[in-house]
Amino acid sequence: MKIDKKILKRAFSNLCTAKALTDLYEENFKTVSKYVHATSRGHEVIQIAVGMQLLPQDYVFPYYRDDSILLSIGMQPKDLMLQVLAKKDDPFSGGRTYYSHPSVKDADKPKVPHQSSATGMQAIPATGVALGMHYREGGDLFKDDEKYAFFKDMGHEEDLINGKSPVVVCSLGDASVTEGEVAEAFQMAVLKKLPILYVVQDNGWDISANEAETRAQSAAEYAKGFKGLEAISIDGTDFEESYQTVQDAIKTIRDERRPMLIHAKVPLLNHHTSGVRMEFYRDDLEEARTRDPYPKMKKLLSENDFSEDEIEAIEALARVKVKEHFDEALKAEDPKPEDLFTNDFAPTPITEEKGERSPEGAEKVVMVDCALFGIEELMKKHKECLLYGQDVGGRLGGVFREAATLAQKFGDNRVFNTPIQEAFIIGSTVGMSAVGLKPIVEVQFADYIWPGLNQLFTEVSRSCYLSNGKWPVSMVLRVPIGAYGSGGPYHSSSVESVVSNIRGIKIAYPSNGADLKGLMKAAYYDPNPVVIFEHKGLYWSKVPGTKGATSVEPSEDYVLPFGKAWVLQEIWKQEDKETLSIITYGMGVHWAMNASEELGMQDQIEVVDLRTLHPLDEETIMKSVKKCGKCLVVTEEPSDNTFARALSGKIQEECFKYLDAPVMTIGSENMPAIPLNSTLEQSMIPSTEKVKKKIEVMLDY
Repeated sequence: MKIDKKILKRAFSNLCTAKALTDLYEENFKTVSKYVHATSRGHEVIQIAVGMQLLPQDYVFPYYRDDSILLSIGMQPKDLMLQVLAKKDDPFSGGRTYYSHPSVKDADKPKVPHQSSATGMQAIPATGVALGMHYREGGDLFKDDEKYAFFKDMGHEEDLINGKSPVVVCSLGDASVTEGEVAEAFQMAVLKKLPILYVVQDNGWDISANEAETRAQSAAEYAKGFKGLEAISIDGTDFEESYQTVQDAIKTIRDERRPMLIHAKVPLLNHHTSGVRMEFYRDDLEEARTRDPYPKMKKLLSENDFSEDEIEAIEALARVKVKEHFDEALKAEDPKPEDLFTNDFAPTPITEEKGERSPEGAEKVVMVDCALFGIEELMKKHKECLLYGQDVGGRLGGVFREAATLAQKFGDNRVFNTPIQEAFIIGSTVGMSAVGLKPIVEVQFADYIWPGLNQLFTEVSRSCYLSNGKWPVSMVLRVPIGAYGSGGPYHSSSVESVVSNIRGIKIAYPSNGADLKGLMKAAYYDPNPVVIFEHKGLYWSKVPGTKGATSVEPSEDYVLPFGKAWVLQEIWKQEDKETLSIITYGMGVHWAMNASEELGMQDQIEVVDLRTLHPLDEETIMKSVKKCGKCLVVTEEPSDNTFARALSGKIQEECFKYLDAPVMTIGSENMPAIPLNSTLEQSMIPSTEKVKKKIEVMLDY
């Protein structure tokens, strides 16, 4: 098939612009290299073939070498330069992230959600977009005029241009395909038959390690292990082959809604990054230059009736444009110090407690059912709400029955099991959110969250901030947590300190069912990522002393805002008695309440239930401590190096002149794991008795 001259001219113009960028960066290395960058030199042709064929309703996840894709979807050289120079008007991130780390939500361009530098990590969020499209297109849940109506919120005049179904493109380097998270993405793509094209650019190198050292097969050969993932190998420096292959693949995916992979061999003709120079380690540069796509593209134009003058004019125009844009970018304003503090979170509409917390005539229900009923209400009201994770589907409804009956009521398209892929479960919410959905996902036990932390940290939590507010990730992650019933070392851990160190997420840790339901509703309507820790020992109030976790079920419209602690047991300031403020959350609330009751000191002990760990209601905490004069922080985590210990330090710092004793902390013993044996388990974790003894020590201080 002969390619139209207009396409060739546009493609060559993009190629010349990309090459001019690389040349200018090298010529101005001292100016530009203040911040690290990588360029597409050698990779341009396959990138241009992809970028030129995408529509505004498509989604593309470039990686850090893909400036030619960005130019081809309509970004200007100045846009990229504002980012390489980390300027205030960098349209992607406001000067917050590296060159060629885009986030684009323009009506006239393909959508580019935020992604990190972590190689291969974009495969899961990208596949999450395709999973979201699959959900919107499946069954009769969404009417035809609803499936892609969310594009109008992005400024589109129509849902879809020419009625063409959207596709997702995920760009990867061949070295990144060895990442386990890429395998998780491939697995889900073929399992669900998702509309995604993986474009793998293979230059034969990681950084200094080459393919012979690190890869047993190419990406195309690897892809053959995933049944249903059609893989094609091409010469990524040949524009005709690249353009035609991409065109055919995109058409197939638009029509047949199934995944494909293009493996494109390319040379790397510039440095890995500006900080890792190619001459440091490369011994194949002469061979690589023989495969330079630039002279091959010029030859193709000559063969298609472009004169030498026309070719030179395109080259000259690109160089002039790049130089002009660079001069403008250099003069652009840097961010101001106050710009640091914007867009860490998108504004939430839930700022006040509303609705009936204890409706007249309502029954008391256990904590696990409060969450279940809350999610059922949300799913009835919002088609965008769906639930997935391990074993939450119809056969079981969750190992704690926390999703019981939901699949039967709402269908297997809305409530479904995933493979054992914590990274995919968490990271796919980035893509789901980017197509207007609100996923509620679950990690089966807190101990299993570790494989998903990479996605939670690098992709989910930073998306709003590093996209300068364009792509907040709206998701809810449920995490059953805590020691209960001899769960042993792999089903009992408390992990809130690790998760609370991830900025950009909100964290709830309720102590009772009413709070759980109210916070679940607030989390759903919050446009930011939320983690809800749900203590397994409180689910059914089977642990002695936890009946307080059962609640009258709040009304459907009940919402409880984040960052509002509850003074569960309030006392008056007293001069003739020692008083103590206990700051706690989750199971600690019940230990504290039981201890104060058994000691008969309800008039001396104030108990503050944090409810949420971020945002933290510091005003309520400090007011209580200043009034009481003594403070005990109670946690289930091992007490050293934890959220609770940090909170104790903050309280000590702010309330020092009001204190009659050091702020103290009680938590589990500082051992590597919770043993299976029940005697050892009880020796490990706090209890009402242990809290009582600590209270007595503090009041006697």
